[in-house]
Amino acid sequence: MLGIYRLGLQILVNDGQLGVTDTLVDDNNKPVPVYVDMEVYYIPPRVRDRIPVAIAGPSKIVPSKSNAQSSAHGSCNSVVIAIEGPHSQSSDAQSDIDDDNALENIERNIANLERSLQNKEVVVDIESSDESRARKLKIAGKRLLKRSFTIGGAQRVMPTADERPERKKTSAFKNVKSLMRFGRAHRRYSIGDEEQNLLECMPGPSSEPDRPISQTSASSEEVLVDTTEMVNKKRIRNNFTVSGSSPLKAADFQVCITIIEARQLAGLNMDPVVCIQIADQRKYTSVKESTNCPYYNEYFVFDFHMPPVMLLDKIITLSVLQSRNILRSNKLLGSFKLDIATVWNQPDRQFYHKWALLTDPDDVTAGAKGYLKCDITVIGKGDAVKVPSKSEKDEDDIEANLLLPDGVPIERQRAKYIVKIHRAEGLPKMNYSILANVKRAFTGESQDLVDAYVEVSFAGMTGYSSVKKSSYNPVWNEQIVFTEMFPPLCQRIKLQLKDNAPVQPNVIGTHFIDLKTISNDGEKGFLPTYGPSYICLYGSTRDYSLLDQHSGLNLGMGEGVSYRARILISVRTEIMDNMECPASEVEMEPFLAINEPSFEKNEEFFLFTSIFDANMIDKRISDKPMHFELSVGNAGNSLDGHHESVRRPYDLDVPELNDLSADTGYWQSTTYPSRAMSTDKNYYYLPLWADKQCMHIRSIWPDHRRRMYNSNLIARIIEKFEEGLSDVQVAIETDVGPDNSAVIALKTTLETITNACIAYVRHMSNVPPIGSTKLDKERHKLCIFEIDQIGSMSKTLKALITKHSMKDRIRTAYTYLTKLRHLCEDPQHAMPDVFIWLVSNGKRIAYQRIPARDLIYSEVPEECGKYCGKMQTLYLKWPGKKALTPSGWTIPAKINVYIWLGLTQDKKHYIDGLPQGYELSNELRNADKIRYNAPHTIYYTEKHTFQMRAYIYQARSLIGSDSSGLSDPFARVVINECTATTQVIDETLSPTWDETLIFEDILLYSTMEQIKAEPPTIVIEIFDQDKVGKSEFIGRTLAKPHIKTFEEIRQKTQLPSLEWYDITRGDDSAGELLAAFELLEIPPKQDSSILPELPSPREPNGKPPIDTNKGPILPVPVGIRPTLSKYRIEVLFWGLRDLKRVHLLTVDKPRVDIECAGNIIYSTVIQNAKRNPNFINPVKYVDVELPDQDLYRPPLTIRVVDCRSFGRITLVGTHTINSIHKYMYTPMSKKEREIEERKKSIIPLQNVDLRANCILQDDVYIENERENCPLLTRYGRGNISYGSGVKLPMRKKFSKGESSKKRKASTDSILDEDDDNKDWWTKYFASVESMIEVEREAKKELQGYLQAPQTSSSSHVDEIRPFRDEVQSMRADRDGTRLQQPASPRHKLSPTVSKKNEIPNSALTKIYPHELEAVPEYDEFKEWLNSFELYRGKKTGDECEDENRVVGVFKGALKVCKWPLPKGIDDHTVMGFDPKHGFFQGVPNNEPIHVLVRIYIVKATDLHPMDLNGKADPYIVLHLGSKRISDKENYVSKQLNPVFGKCFEIEATFPQDSMLNIQVLDWDLLGSDDLIGETKIDLENRFYSRHRATCGLPMKYEEQGYNRWRDALKPTQILAKLCKDGKLDPPVYELGRVKVGRTVFNMPMDDKELFSNPDTVEEQMALVVLRRWQEVPRVGTRLVTEHIETRPLYNPNKPGIEQGRLEMWVDMFPMDMPLPGPPMDISARKPKSYEMRVIIWNTDDVVLEDDAFFTGEKMSDIYVKGWIKGPDDCQCTDIHYRSLTGEGNFNWRFIYPFDYLEAEERIVISRKESVFSWDETECKIPARLELQVWDADHFSADDFLGAITLDLNRFPRGAKSAKLCTLEMLRSDGTVPLINIFKQKRVKGWWPFYIKRDTEEMELTGKVEAEIHILTREEADKVPAGLGRSEPDPLDKPNRPDASFMWFLNPLKSIRYIIWHSYRWTAVKVSIFLTLTIMFLLLMWAVPGYLVKKLLGA
Repeated sequence: MLGIYRLGLQILVNDGQLGVTDTLVDDNNKPVPVYVDMEVYYIPPRVRDRIPVAIAGPSKIVPSKSNAQSSAHGSCNSVVIAIEGPHSQSSDAQSDIDDDNALENIERNIANLERSLQNKEVVVDIESSDESRARKLKIAGKRLLKRSFTIGGAQRVMPTADERPERKKTSAFKNVKSLMRFGRAHRRYSIGDEEQNLLECMPGPSSEPDRPISQTSASSEEVLVDTTEMVNKKRIRNNFTVSGSSPLKAADFQVCITIIEARQLAGLNMDPVVCIQIADQRKYTSVKESTNCPYYNEYFVFDFHMPPVMLLDKIITLSVLQSRNILRSNKLLGSFKLDIATVWNQPDRQFYHKWALLTDPDDVTAGAKGYLKCDITVIGKGDAVKVPSKSEKDEDDIEANLLLPDGVPIERQRAKYIVKIHRAEGLPKMNYSILANVKRAFTGESQDLVDAYVEVSFAGMTGYSSVKKSSYNPVWNEQIVFTEMFPPLCQRIKLQLKDNAPVQPNVIGTHFIDLKTISNDGEKGFLPTYGPSYICLYGSTRDYSLLDQHSGLNLGMGEGVSYRARILISVRTEIMDNMECPASEVEMEPFLAINEPSFEKNEEFFLFTSIFDANMIDKRISDKPMHFELSVGNAGNSLDGHHESVRRPYDLDVPELNDLSADTGYWQSTTYPSRAMSTDKNYYYLPLWADKQCMHIRSIWPDHRRRMYNSNLIARIIEKFEEGLSDVQVAIETDVGPDNSAVIALKTTLETITNACIAYVRHMSNVPPIGSTKLDKERHKLCIFEIDQIGSMSKTLKALITKHSMKDRIRTAYTYLTKLRHLCEDPQHAMPDVFIWLVSNGKRIAYQRIPARDLIYSEVPEECGKYCGKMQTLYLKWPGKKALTPSGWTIPAKINVYIWLGLTQDKKHYIDGLPQGYELSNELRNADKIRYNAPHTIYYTEKHTFQMRAYIYQARSLIGSDSSGLSDPFARVVINECTATTQVIDETLSPTWDETLIFEDILLYSTMEQIKAEPPTIVIEIFDQDKVGKSEFIGRTLAKPHIKTFEEIRQKTQLPSLEWYDITRGDDSAGELLAAFELLEIPPKQDSSILPELPSPREPNGKPPIDTNKGPILPVPVGIRPTLSKYRIEVLFWGLRDLKRVHLLTVDKPRVDIECAGNIIYSTVIQNAKRNPNFINPVKYVDVELPDQDLYRPPLTIRVVDCRSFGRITLVGTHTINSIHKYMYTPMSKKEREIEERKKSIIPLQNVDLRANCILQDDVYIENERENCPLLTRYGRGNISYGSGVKLPMRKKFSKGESSKKRKASTDSILDEDDDNKDWWTKYFASVESMIEVEREAKKELQGYLQAPQTSSSSHVDEIRPFRDEVQSMRADRDGTRLQQPASPRHKLSPTVSKKNEIPNSALTKIYPHELEAVPEYDEFKEWLNSFELYRGKKTGDECEDENRVVGVFKGALKVCKWPLPKGIDDHTVMGFDPKHGFFQGVPNNEPIHVLVRIYIVKATDLHPMDLNGKADPYIVLHLGSKRISDKENYVSKQLNPVFGKCFEIEATFPQDSMLNIQVLDWDLLGSDDLIGETKIDLENRFYSRHRATCGLPMKYEEQGYNRWRDALKPTQILAKLCKDGKLDPPVYELGRVKVGRTVFNMPMDDKELFSNPDTVEEQMALVVLRRWQEVPRVGTRLVTEHIETRPLYNPNKPGIEQGRLEMWVDMFPMDMPLPGPPMDISARKPKSYEMRVIIWNTDDVVLEDDAFFTGEKMSDIYVKGWIKGPDDCQCTDIHYRSLTGEGNFNWRFIYPFDYLEAEERIVISRKESVFSWDETECKIPARLELQVWDADHFSADDFLGAITLDLNRFPRGAKSAKLCTLEMLRSDGTVPLINIFKQKRVKGWWPFYIKRDTEEMELTGKVEAEIHILTREEADKVPAGLGRSEPDPLDKPNRPDASFMWFLNPLKSIRYIIWHSYRWTAVKVSIFLTLTIMFLLLMWAVPGYLVKKLLGA
């Protein structure tokens, strides 16, 4: 038996005839791959005698062998099959022959059919048709098999090809007796029969995008939604946002570009200039003459003020041009372009020292046209510019440092980016033409006035489609082709749909396609591809007005508030062969129209919304009746959409839904208008009560649900990830005990994510691709692959988590989260967003926009949208810019809605999530009937009455709203239509209301279970009450109440606990609220008297709001308010700084009041703030009652008041500390101390050498404790016994032999080895090189780990390697303890330095790339003294204005601890004393002290250009208190990287002169000087810091030389003073060790570098201890070492944006101590004068360029030219004429005097840039000798033959003979030995001349024999030499051939050497011939006469 088929006969009885095509089943009711095709007839009894009872028609059984694809919704359990009939819309009149009975019978029969087939998990739906039901069922069965739906989850079957039904012809007006005329329970199917052949390539619908980085097409980042399912209050608060996103807010940005040099430019003798263009701004470098490797080192800054989203699309174009004269434009040699987004996405937002590959856009096959070395940085406000250290001496590997993002291949190809524009639909009316309106008024004609076209921009190019006149649905079928490099460095394609208006085109909508989202660069990646897919455009509202206030939304600026149109787009990328060479211009071509059903099929979607509540309606819009409007696309848009919809739901039933447009549909999309009401005149509400108004829309859209499903699945993983990581952050903040709660939380999170990723992969592997386009299929594979990777990496990461590695692991987890977010966004839109508008008086007032994917329904719960079928609270938004202004902070309205979106087939599920308790109306009862409409209202019969109690305790960190900087806050609580307010607390930012608000008779409609599951949302708004005018809005937060039934109240369940709620105002945080809320049920026919008693009223502690009648004040009940304990707050009042005037008067007698929990500590009054702004009695304390729980700790407010005459007190400013948690002191008990000591005594794993089986003692490496790597801290060891005298491995390796070898190698150096010739700059450059080497080694070490094959994704390897290995490798590398490396790191650190200058490492200084305060070990010098900024004035949200609110600084410190302290503690304060006697013992005296301050300014880098020439003339100005020092006379002309080399001395008095302000100004000849930037240093904090930042400690103590001791006290004196201050015994110096207290330090006495001077051994030992002072118990801390800090400069006009950097350091010395020696001389090095003599002896094998005039033979008139400083310094030899062999003889001397800086390897040139320049400009260029060989021409320009460039520091040694001279000498791969002329002094040899062909190959064009001799100026003066062959020391004349002369100056020589030499035999022959001819002629002339004579006998 093959199978069984069972058929219920009820439908057969009703129909009389039945056609069946279905599969057979086996005994277990499982389908078998066989189907039956038959017809069954039923004859009623009255005709039985004529026809047999039942006849089975011809049937066939066909086994199916082919498996088909799974369903588009393969995850569904039941299968839905619909049968299409033709369009049933009819226009003829029809007689209604069906009565009511017939209708009921039909509906009943269909319902029975559906029910019976549902039992078999197959639903067969019937639609109207002119065919019989039998025919329809037959077609349905075949469709079932063809669509290969799974029945019962078994195998899939597919029919053979010959059984596919033919396409039905639609009949729109046949047979009006249609079942669908009356029935509403029928479904339809969307795919047309003609699409059957496309089934295999059409796997199913796909997922919805959250839009790519488009702002127009994008909805806002967070929808203002509060789903009642969310119980987590943080999530509720996070979902609440009102204003636009920050990428839309204009901000200041700088794009900084340094053009360093160009290399290998195509051609040789050229004058290149670089043009930098960003958007419309162009800037040029100077012109470098006659070179193909110009050196510029010029810095350019482009300033922008715009939103980031606009900035990122700007294109940076770098072009190298051949400079020409004025009459001819510059010729483009090559260009390079990228967008700012590419730079923005780089690490630190910069490319540093990268080479841009130049290409010619018009000659793409020519390859590289050269390379341009540059730096590109994008700086935003607050960005710290990180400049990677890079040595100028490094050999540049161009290929390894190309300007390309990571992952972009070096070899980039040309590619075509083809953007196909198919069509657009649903355009809005754009009736801009006044003439058209006039014409319509007169003629009555109305025409479409949209002349649409599409503008596409990419990579700086723009293409346009044609204009389609007068059409709302234009069809183009045109493609725009861009030709650009691949991968491109421009990330976004910009599409704009425009209306071609007469004056200026109007933008209809804008969309951005990010190439990163439509391509993948992985191994299994794909080229950029998109669509064909509709892009939905959003922007301003569709109603046209001449002055559209939201027009900016159409440009992509802000969240679009309305659907504008949709446009069908596809993008394709084709990589081109090199043979193809189109110009890089934009082309527009037509193409054939596509068949839309081949990539998408239309479906009918059903959108249902019910408005449950509408309240909090703004008072300004409450005067007119209002209603709501629901729309998706144009469907439902009743005000300004196109009214193309048919008006009846059954009219949508056409056989081909693909023939319908998206505007087709049926809807009831508006509610009934009604007037708003109010209870308190603050907020209004609509009186909906028990009748919940409903809206619904049926509309036709392409079915791309799988796109939305996929995004929803990933979004759920992201949601879990975010929740888990936020829990981890909370655990870290509260994890103070020994338990590892944070570690457990992170491991749990990663395990959850791993499981979620596995479930996703399993699910997605069993469903079809997310769509039918190529991008859909590729995204499907990509999502599975990437999420599988993330799952496995999360599993690996979980295994590596330790308590010490938490930060790194969390950082790694966030990278996974970022990758998931990137995957979640589908770039192809699935469906338009849903809009809900509040409409009043015909005008759109407020809206909410919800992405369709958040609402879409699926039978798989994980695929459903997060808001689908759930109650939500939506906060409507003001449209456009109004939302960003302060008036937009208020909510227009709050609505509670229920929304459901899905296929009409799934319509029966739309009421699944409706809150229960409603009356079952006819519409709801028939919800499963497809053609039944949704109800207009839902009536709720079940309701419950509650009393709400709001326990409002306190708030903190509120925004200051008054001019004083404080507020008078009160809270307004809103639930449904009820509101209540607290009392007003005057002048505070941390009010404690302690108030219970009672809300009576809160009516909630639903069942109690539903109410408990989805409690209503409470809105709490904080206002500042003003005496005049309206209260000012401070912020808002949301909360959920605890629901208690009457039974729970009687059982006395637990009271709610107080919680902190985040208050927000727009995008800004506005504080926190501590409150709790509960709803208590009141039983029917009862009142609130049966509820628990309320607390007794208390006296008010504030005043009631002006606009509210306040009853008695009820406090928060005892069980809810926090429990209190006794705490002590101890305050150190140090002083006040920089107090500004208040009410135009100076602050003379300030006082500080510190308030906490109602208790106030008053400082003493400063009697004269100008003379001494410090307090006399600094330490005070107060005992207060504070909550024990950290969560409830109150804020602390610091107020500064001015005590004026007549008892007046004026508020100066305030500072609020949100939580005193960070100032809490928890002492360590003796037991905990013992555990700590035991942990420290365990030998750390990294100190064990497993090979040698020994322990490496830390004290062995004392001398290496110089912290070369500032990023890694060294952990102190506490109290450790030091007894080992092990010698350093690095010292052993450094033998004298090596030292002498190094000295010998450097004997050629021009610097003498004497220390007297070494200066501070020698030390500086050596330190820079050392820092670079250390960073390079650390980078190599990191890269070594990156290459370890730990995981398949290399990008995450560094994140998952064990933390211990990471620390060990870094520390070992830094400390020199790498046992497997025998080489000394000290030599490895600076090989260049050690060879050249022999600067020992002990003499190096530490160079910080940031401020000294940013060094983690120094705690910003605030370890015991904090600075609190005082604020005054109203906070507006404008950053510039808010920064001006700072009116001064309070300096002091706070400590809070539980009092009394517990017994048995073993702890000390920060100063090292017993906390029982106070926390601030040992604090220095704060009386005024005189200090000598030395400020060393080394140099500035990357200053902002201030002059029109792109330069600046910087100089230094110092301000310290009232003192000012200006160095204006010594300004540096036209420099952006000036070297100052200055030391300034100022005598200062602390505390008056505590803030040092260093300014860099630009000198101007006319007008005032401009401020470039400034930096401020708090000298007082440094002076009093325990880190001793007065003078940095060097590594070695020296009394003389460039490294001499700078401090006033010697190391032994400093050490003795520290011991005395810390109450330790004086240090004891013994042989090889120093004892400080109980700590013994072993000295590395064998280190000859440190202990080289026997007279200073004790000082050196003390210095070693000082550099390890942090290891002394109790009082030890890390002391500041010798350093140079790099401080950013800022300009107040451009706040937060760096204007350059300043390298400097500060020394301070108390004047009551011995004064230090003279300041260190750091004046800038003067360049040394040299003279270089170059003798050109000979040339050989020079190419012959000319043809001899007379002879035609090849020859050249050779001469050689050369220069060092530039072509204006050019010198030429004389001309060797008529060289026939390429040989030239010259004996010619060039003499080049120049000034040279050896440390920088630069030649210094000082010259005026133009005749108008005021002074000379100093510039530095590389030391290069340029030699060129030329052919001289007399009547035309000379011909260039070849050139060579010799870098004087490293160039190849010359060949000994011309034969040995080849191009191989110029190889740069390290195989050719190089020499330095400054060491070699003199060199002679042959070098090749060459040129570069277009193929980039070098061609030998000659050889030159030259001698190069370099002398100092003094040596040159002693041995003078003349130019050319002149005296003195003349050179011999060259022995040139006689043929070398100029022909027209030597005619005789020309005859001899030109004519005779070449034509002598010809001349002989001609002479003989002429002689014979003459003789013959004479003979002929003489013979006749002679004969006559003879004949006549004469």
